[in-house]
Amino acid sequence: MRPPGRTNRGSAGAPAETDSLTPVATNIPVLLERMPHRYPSFLVDAIIQHEPGRRLVAAKNVTVGEEFFQGHFPGTPLMPGVLMIEALSQAAAVLLFEREGAPVGALAYLRGVDNAKFRRQVVPGDRLRLEVTLGAERPPLAKAHGVALIGDQVVAEADLLLMLKAAGQIDPRAIVHPTAEIGEGTVVGPNAMIGPHVRIGKHCQVGASAVIDGWTEIGDGTKIFPFASIGLMPQDLKYRGEETRVVIGRRNIFREFVTIHRGTQGGGGLTVIGDQNLFMAYVHVAHDCRIGNNTIFGNAATLGGHVWVEDYATISAFSGVHQFCRVGEHAFIGGYSVVTKDAMPYAKTVGNRARNYGLNTIGLMRRGFTEETLSKLKRAYRYLLVSKLTTSRALRQIEEDDSLNCPEVQYLIEFVRSSARGVILRRATRRAEEMVTED
Repeated sequence: MRPPGRTNRGSAGAPAETDSLTPVATNIPVLLERMPHRYPSFLVDAIIQHEPGRRLVAAKNVTVGEEFFQGHFPGTPLMPGVLMIEALSQAAAVLLFEREGAPVGALAYLRGVDNAKFRRQVVPGDRLRLEVTLGAERPPLAKAHGVALIGDQVVAEADLLLMLKAAGQIDPRAIVHPTAEIGEGTVVGPNAMIGPHVRIGKHCQVGASAVIDGWTEIGDGTKIFPFASIGLMPQDLKYRGEETRVVIGRRNIFREFVTIHRGTQGGGGLTVIGDQNLFMAYVHVAHDCRIGNNTIFGNAATLGGHVWVEDYATISAFSGVHQFCRVGEHAFIGGYSVVTKDAMPYAKTVGNRARNYGLNTIGLMRRGFTEETLSKLKRAYRYLLVSKLTTSRALRQIEEDDSLNCPEVQYLIEFVRSSARGVILRRATRRAEEMVTED
């Protein structure tokens, strides 16, 4: 009997027109690994024609040594009709796997068969030509029409419904507690450690030697690179082992050696991270921090406990934010800065100790802010930074100026008024401003 994965281009009884076609180079063993079948259930021997995403022609050589012939039927061997449908389904799965944009590591499953027809018998020595055409798709489902032929004669045909399902993979060297919950399609690398109270969503990646522990929830599509540490106990001397948590949203990226600590009882017991944030290598997020969506943390950026970082903020490399501080929306913290008060939204805050360098115009333009909104924010910042008014009087002037009325300016006012630690309104020197502009 042929070993699985071995291609066979010819067989007795096959028509000359089929044999004249040139098989397409396809790695059958690799495809076998991606399908939920093993020998002797793999029913595709060769790929003959392939139009990616549209049509595929495969071949199945039917030999007398096939195991199913032993009982179907003794003395009159016939290929079961259900196996003809299975062969068409496998050919359709190959077509789905090989199309552009197909999910890596997915498995194909047959979900339905409609309009199946069987027109003649298939016996040893026949060569089945499997023609599959891809139809409508609505991920994860796809329709296909399959026709099995011997020569020019149709043997069987059917409309197929298939589903692609992402396959998870846990490396055997990983240490995953039996009660940990690992979502569909998640990949866990070698020597990673996942604790008993961890819940990881779908289609995540956990790199080699990463550690996830504590009462930790991680959303779908998150990537955790090697040696990252998430959910371990906080660096707080008052912590006594109580149940506190880390909750992380979807599609975040944690690069190498990032550390995220869970909350403390005194700080609410929760560290929260939103969606689509990027944490570059060696970033540290301490206990009870709240991080919004679409933020960027440069290499080795560090947050003290109880820090609040709002949406679209950027904290550059090697910068530190003091505990209980707040970083506003679209704020930009320059590299190597030390932030000891609340960093203003929309502004550039740079230095040790950090000073305010005015509106982050370039960053806001990249985020799609209109010229009108930028103009209003610039004028509001002139009241706060350039005028000799006190902060409270400057805020009143901004509110009384109807030409500055917009949601962004209103948020700026509320941010300053709600600050518990005070905001960074100290301007940089002219020379420092020039240096930042040159950079």
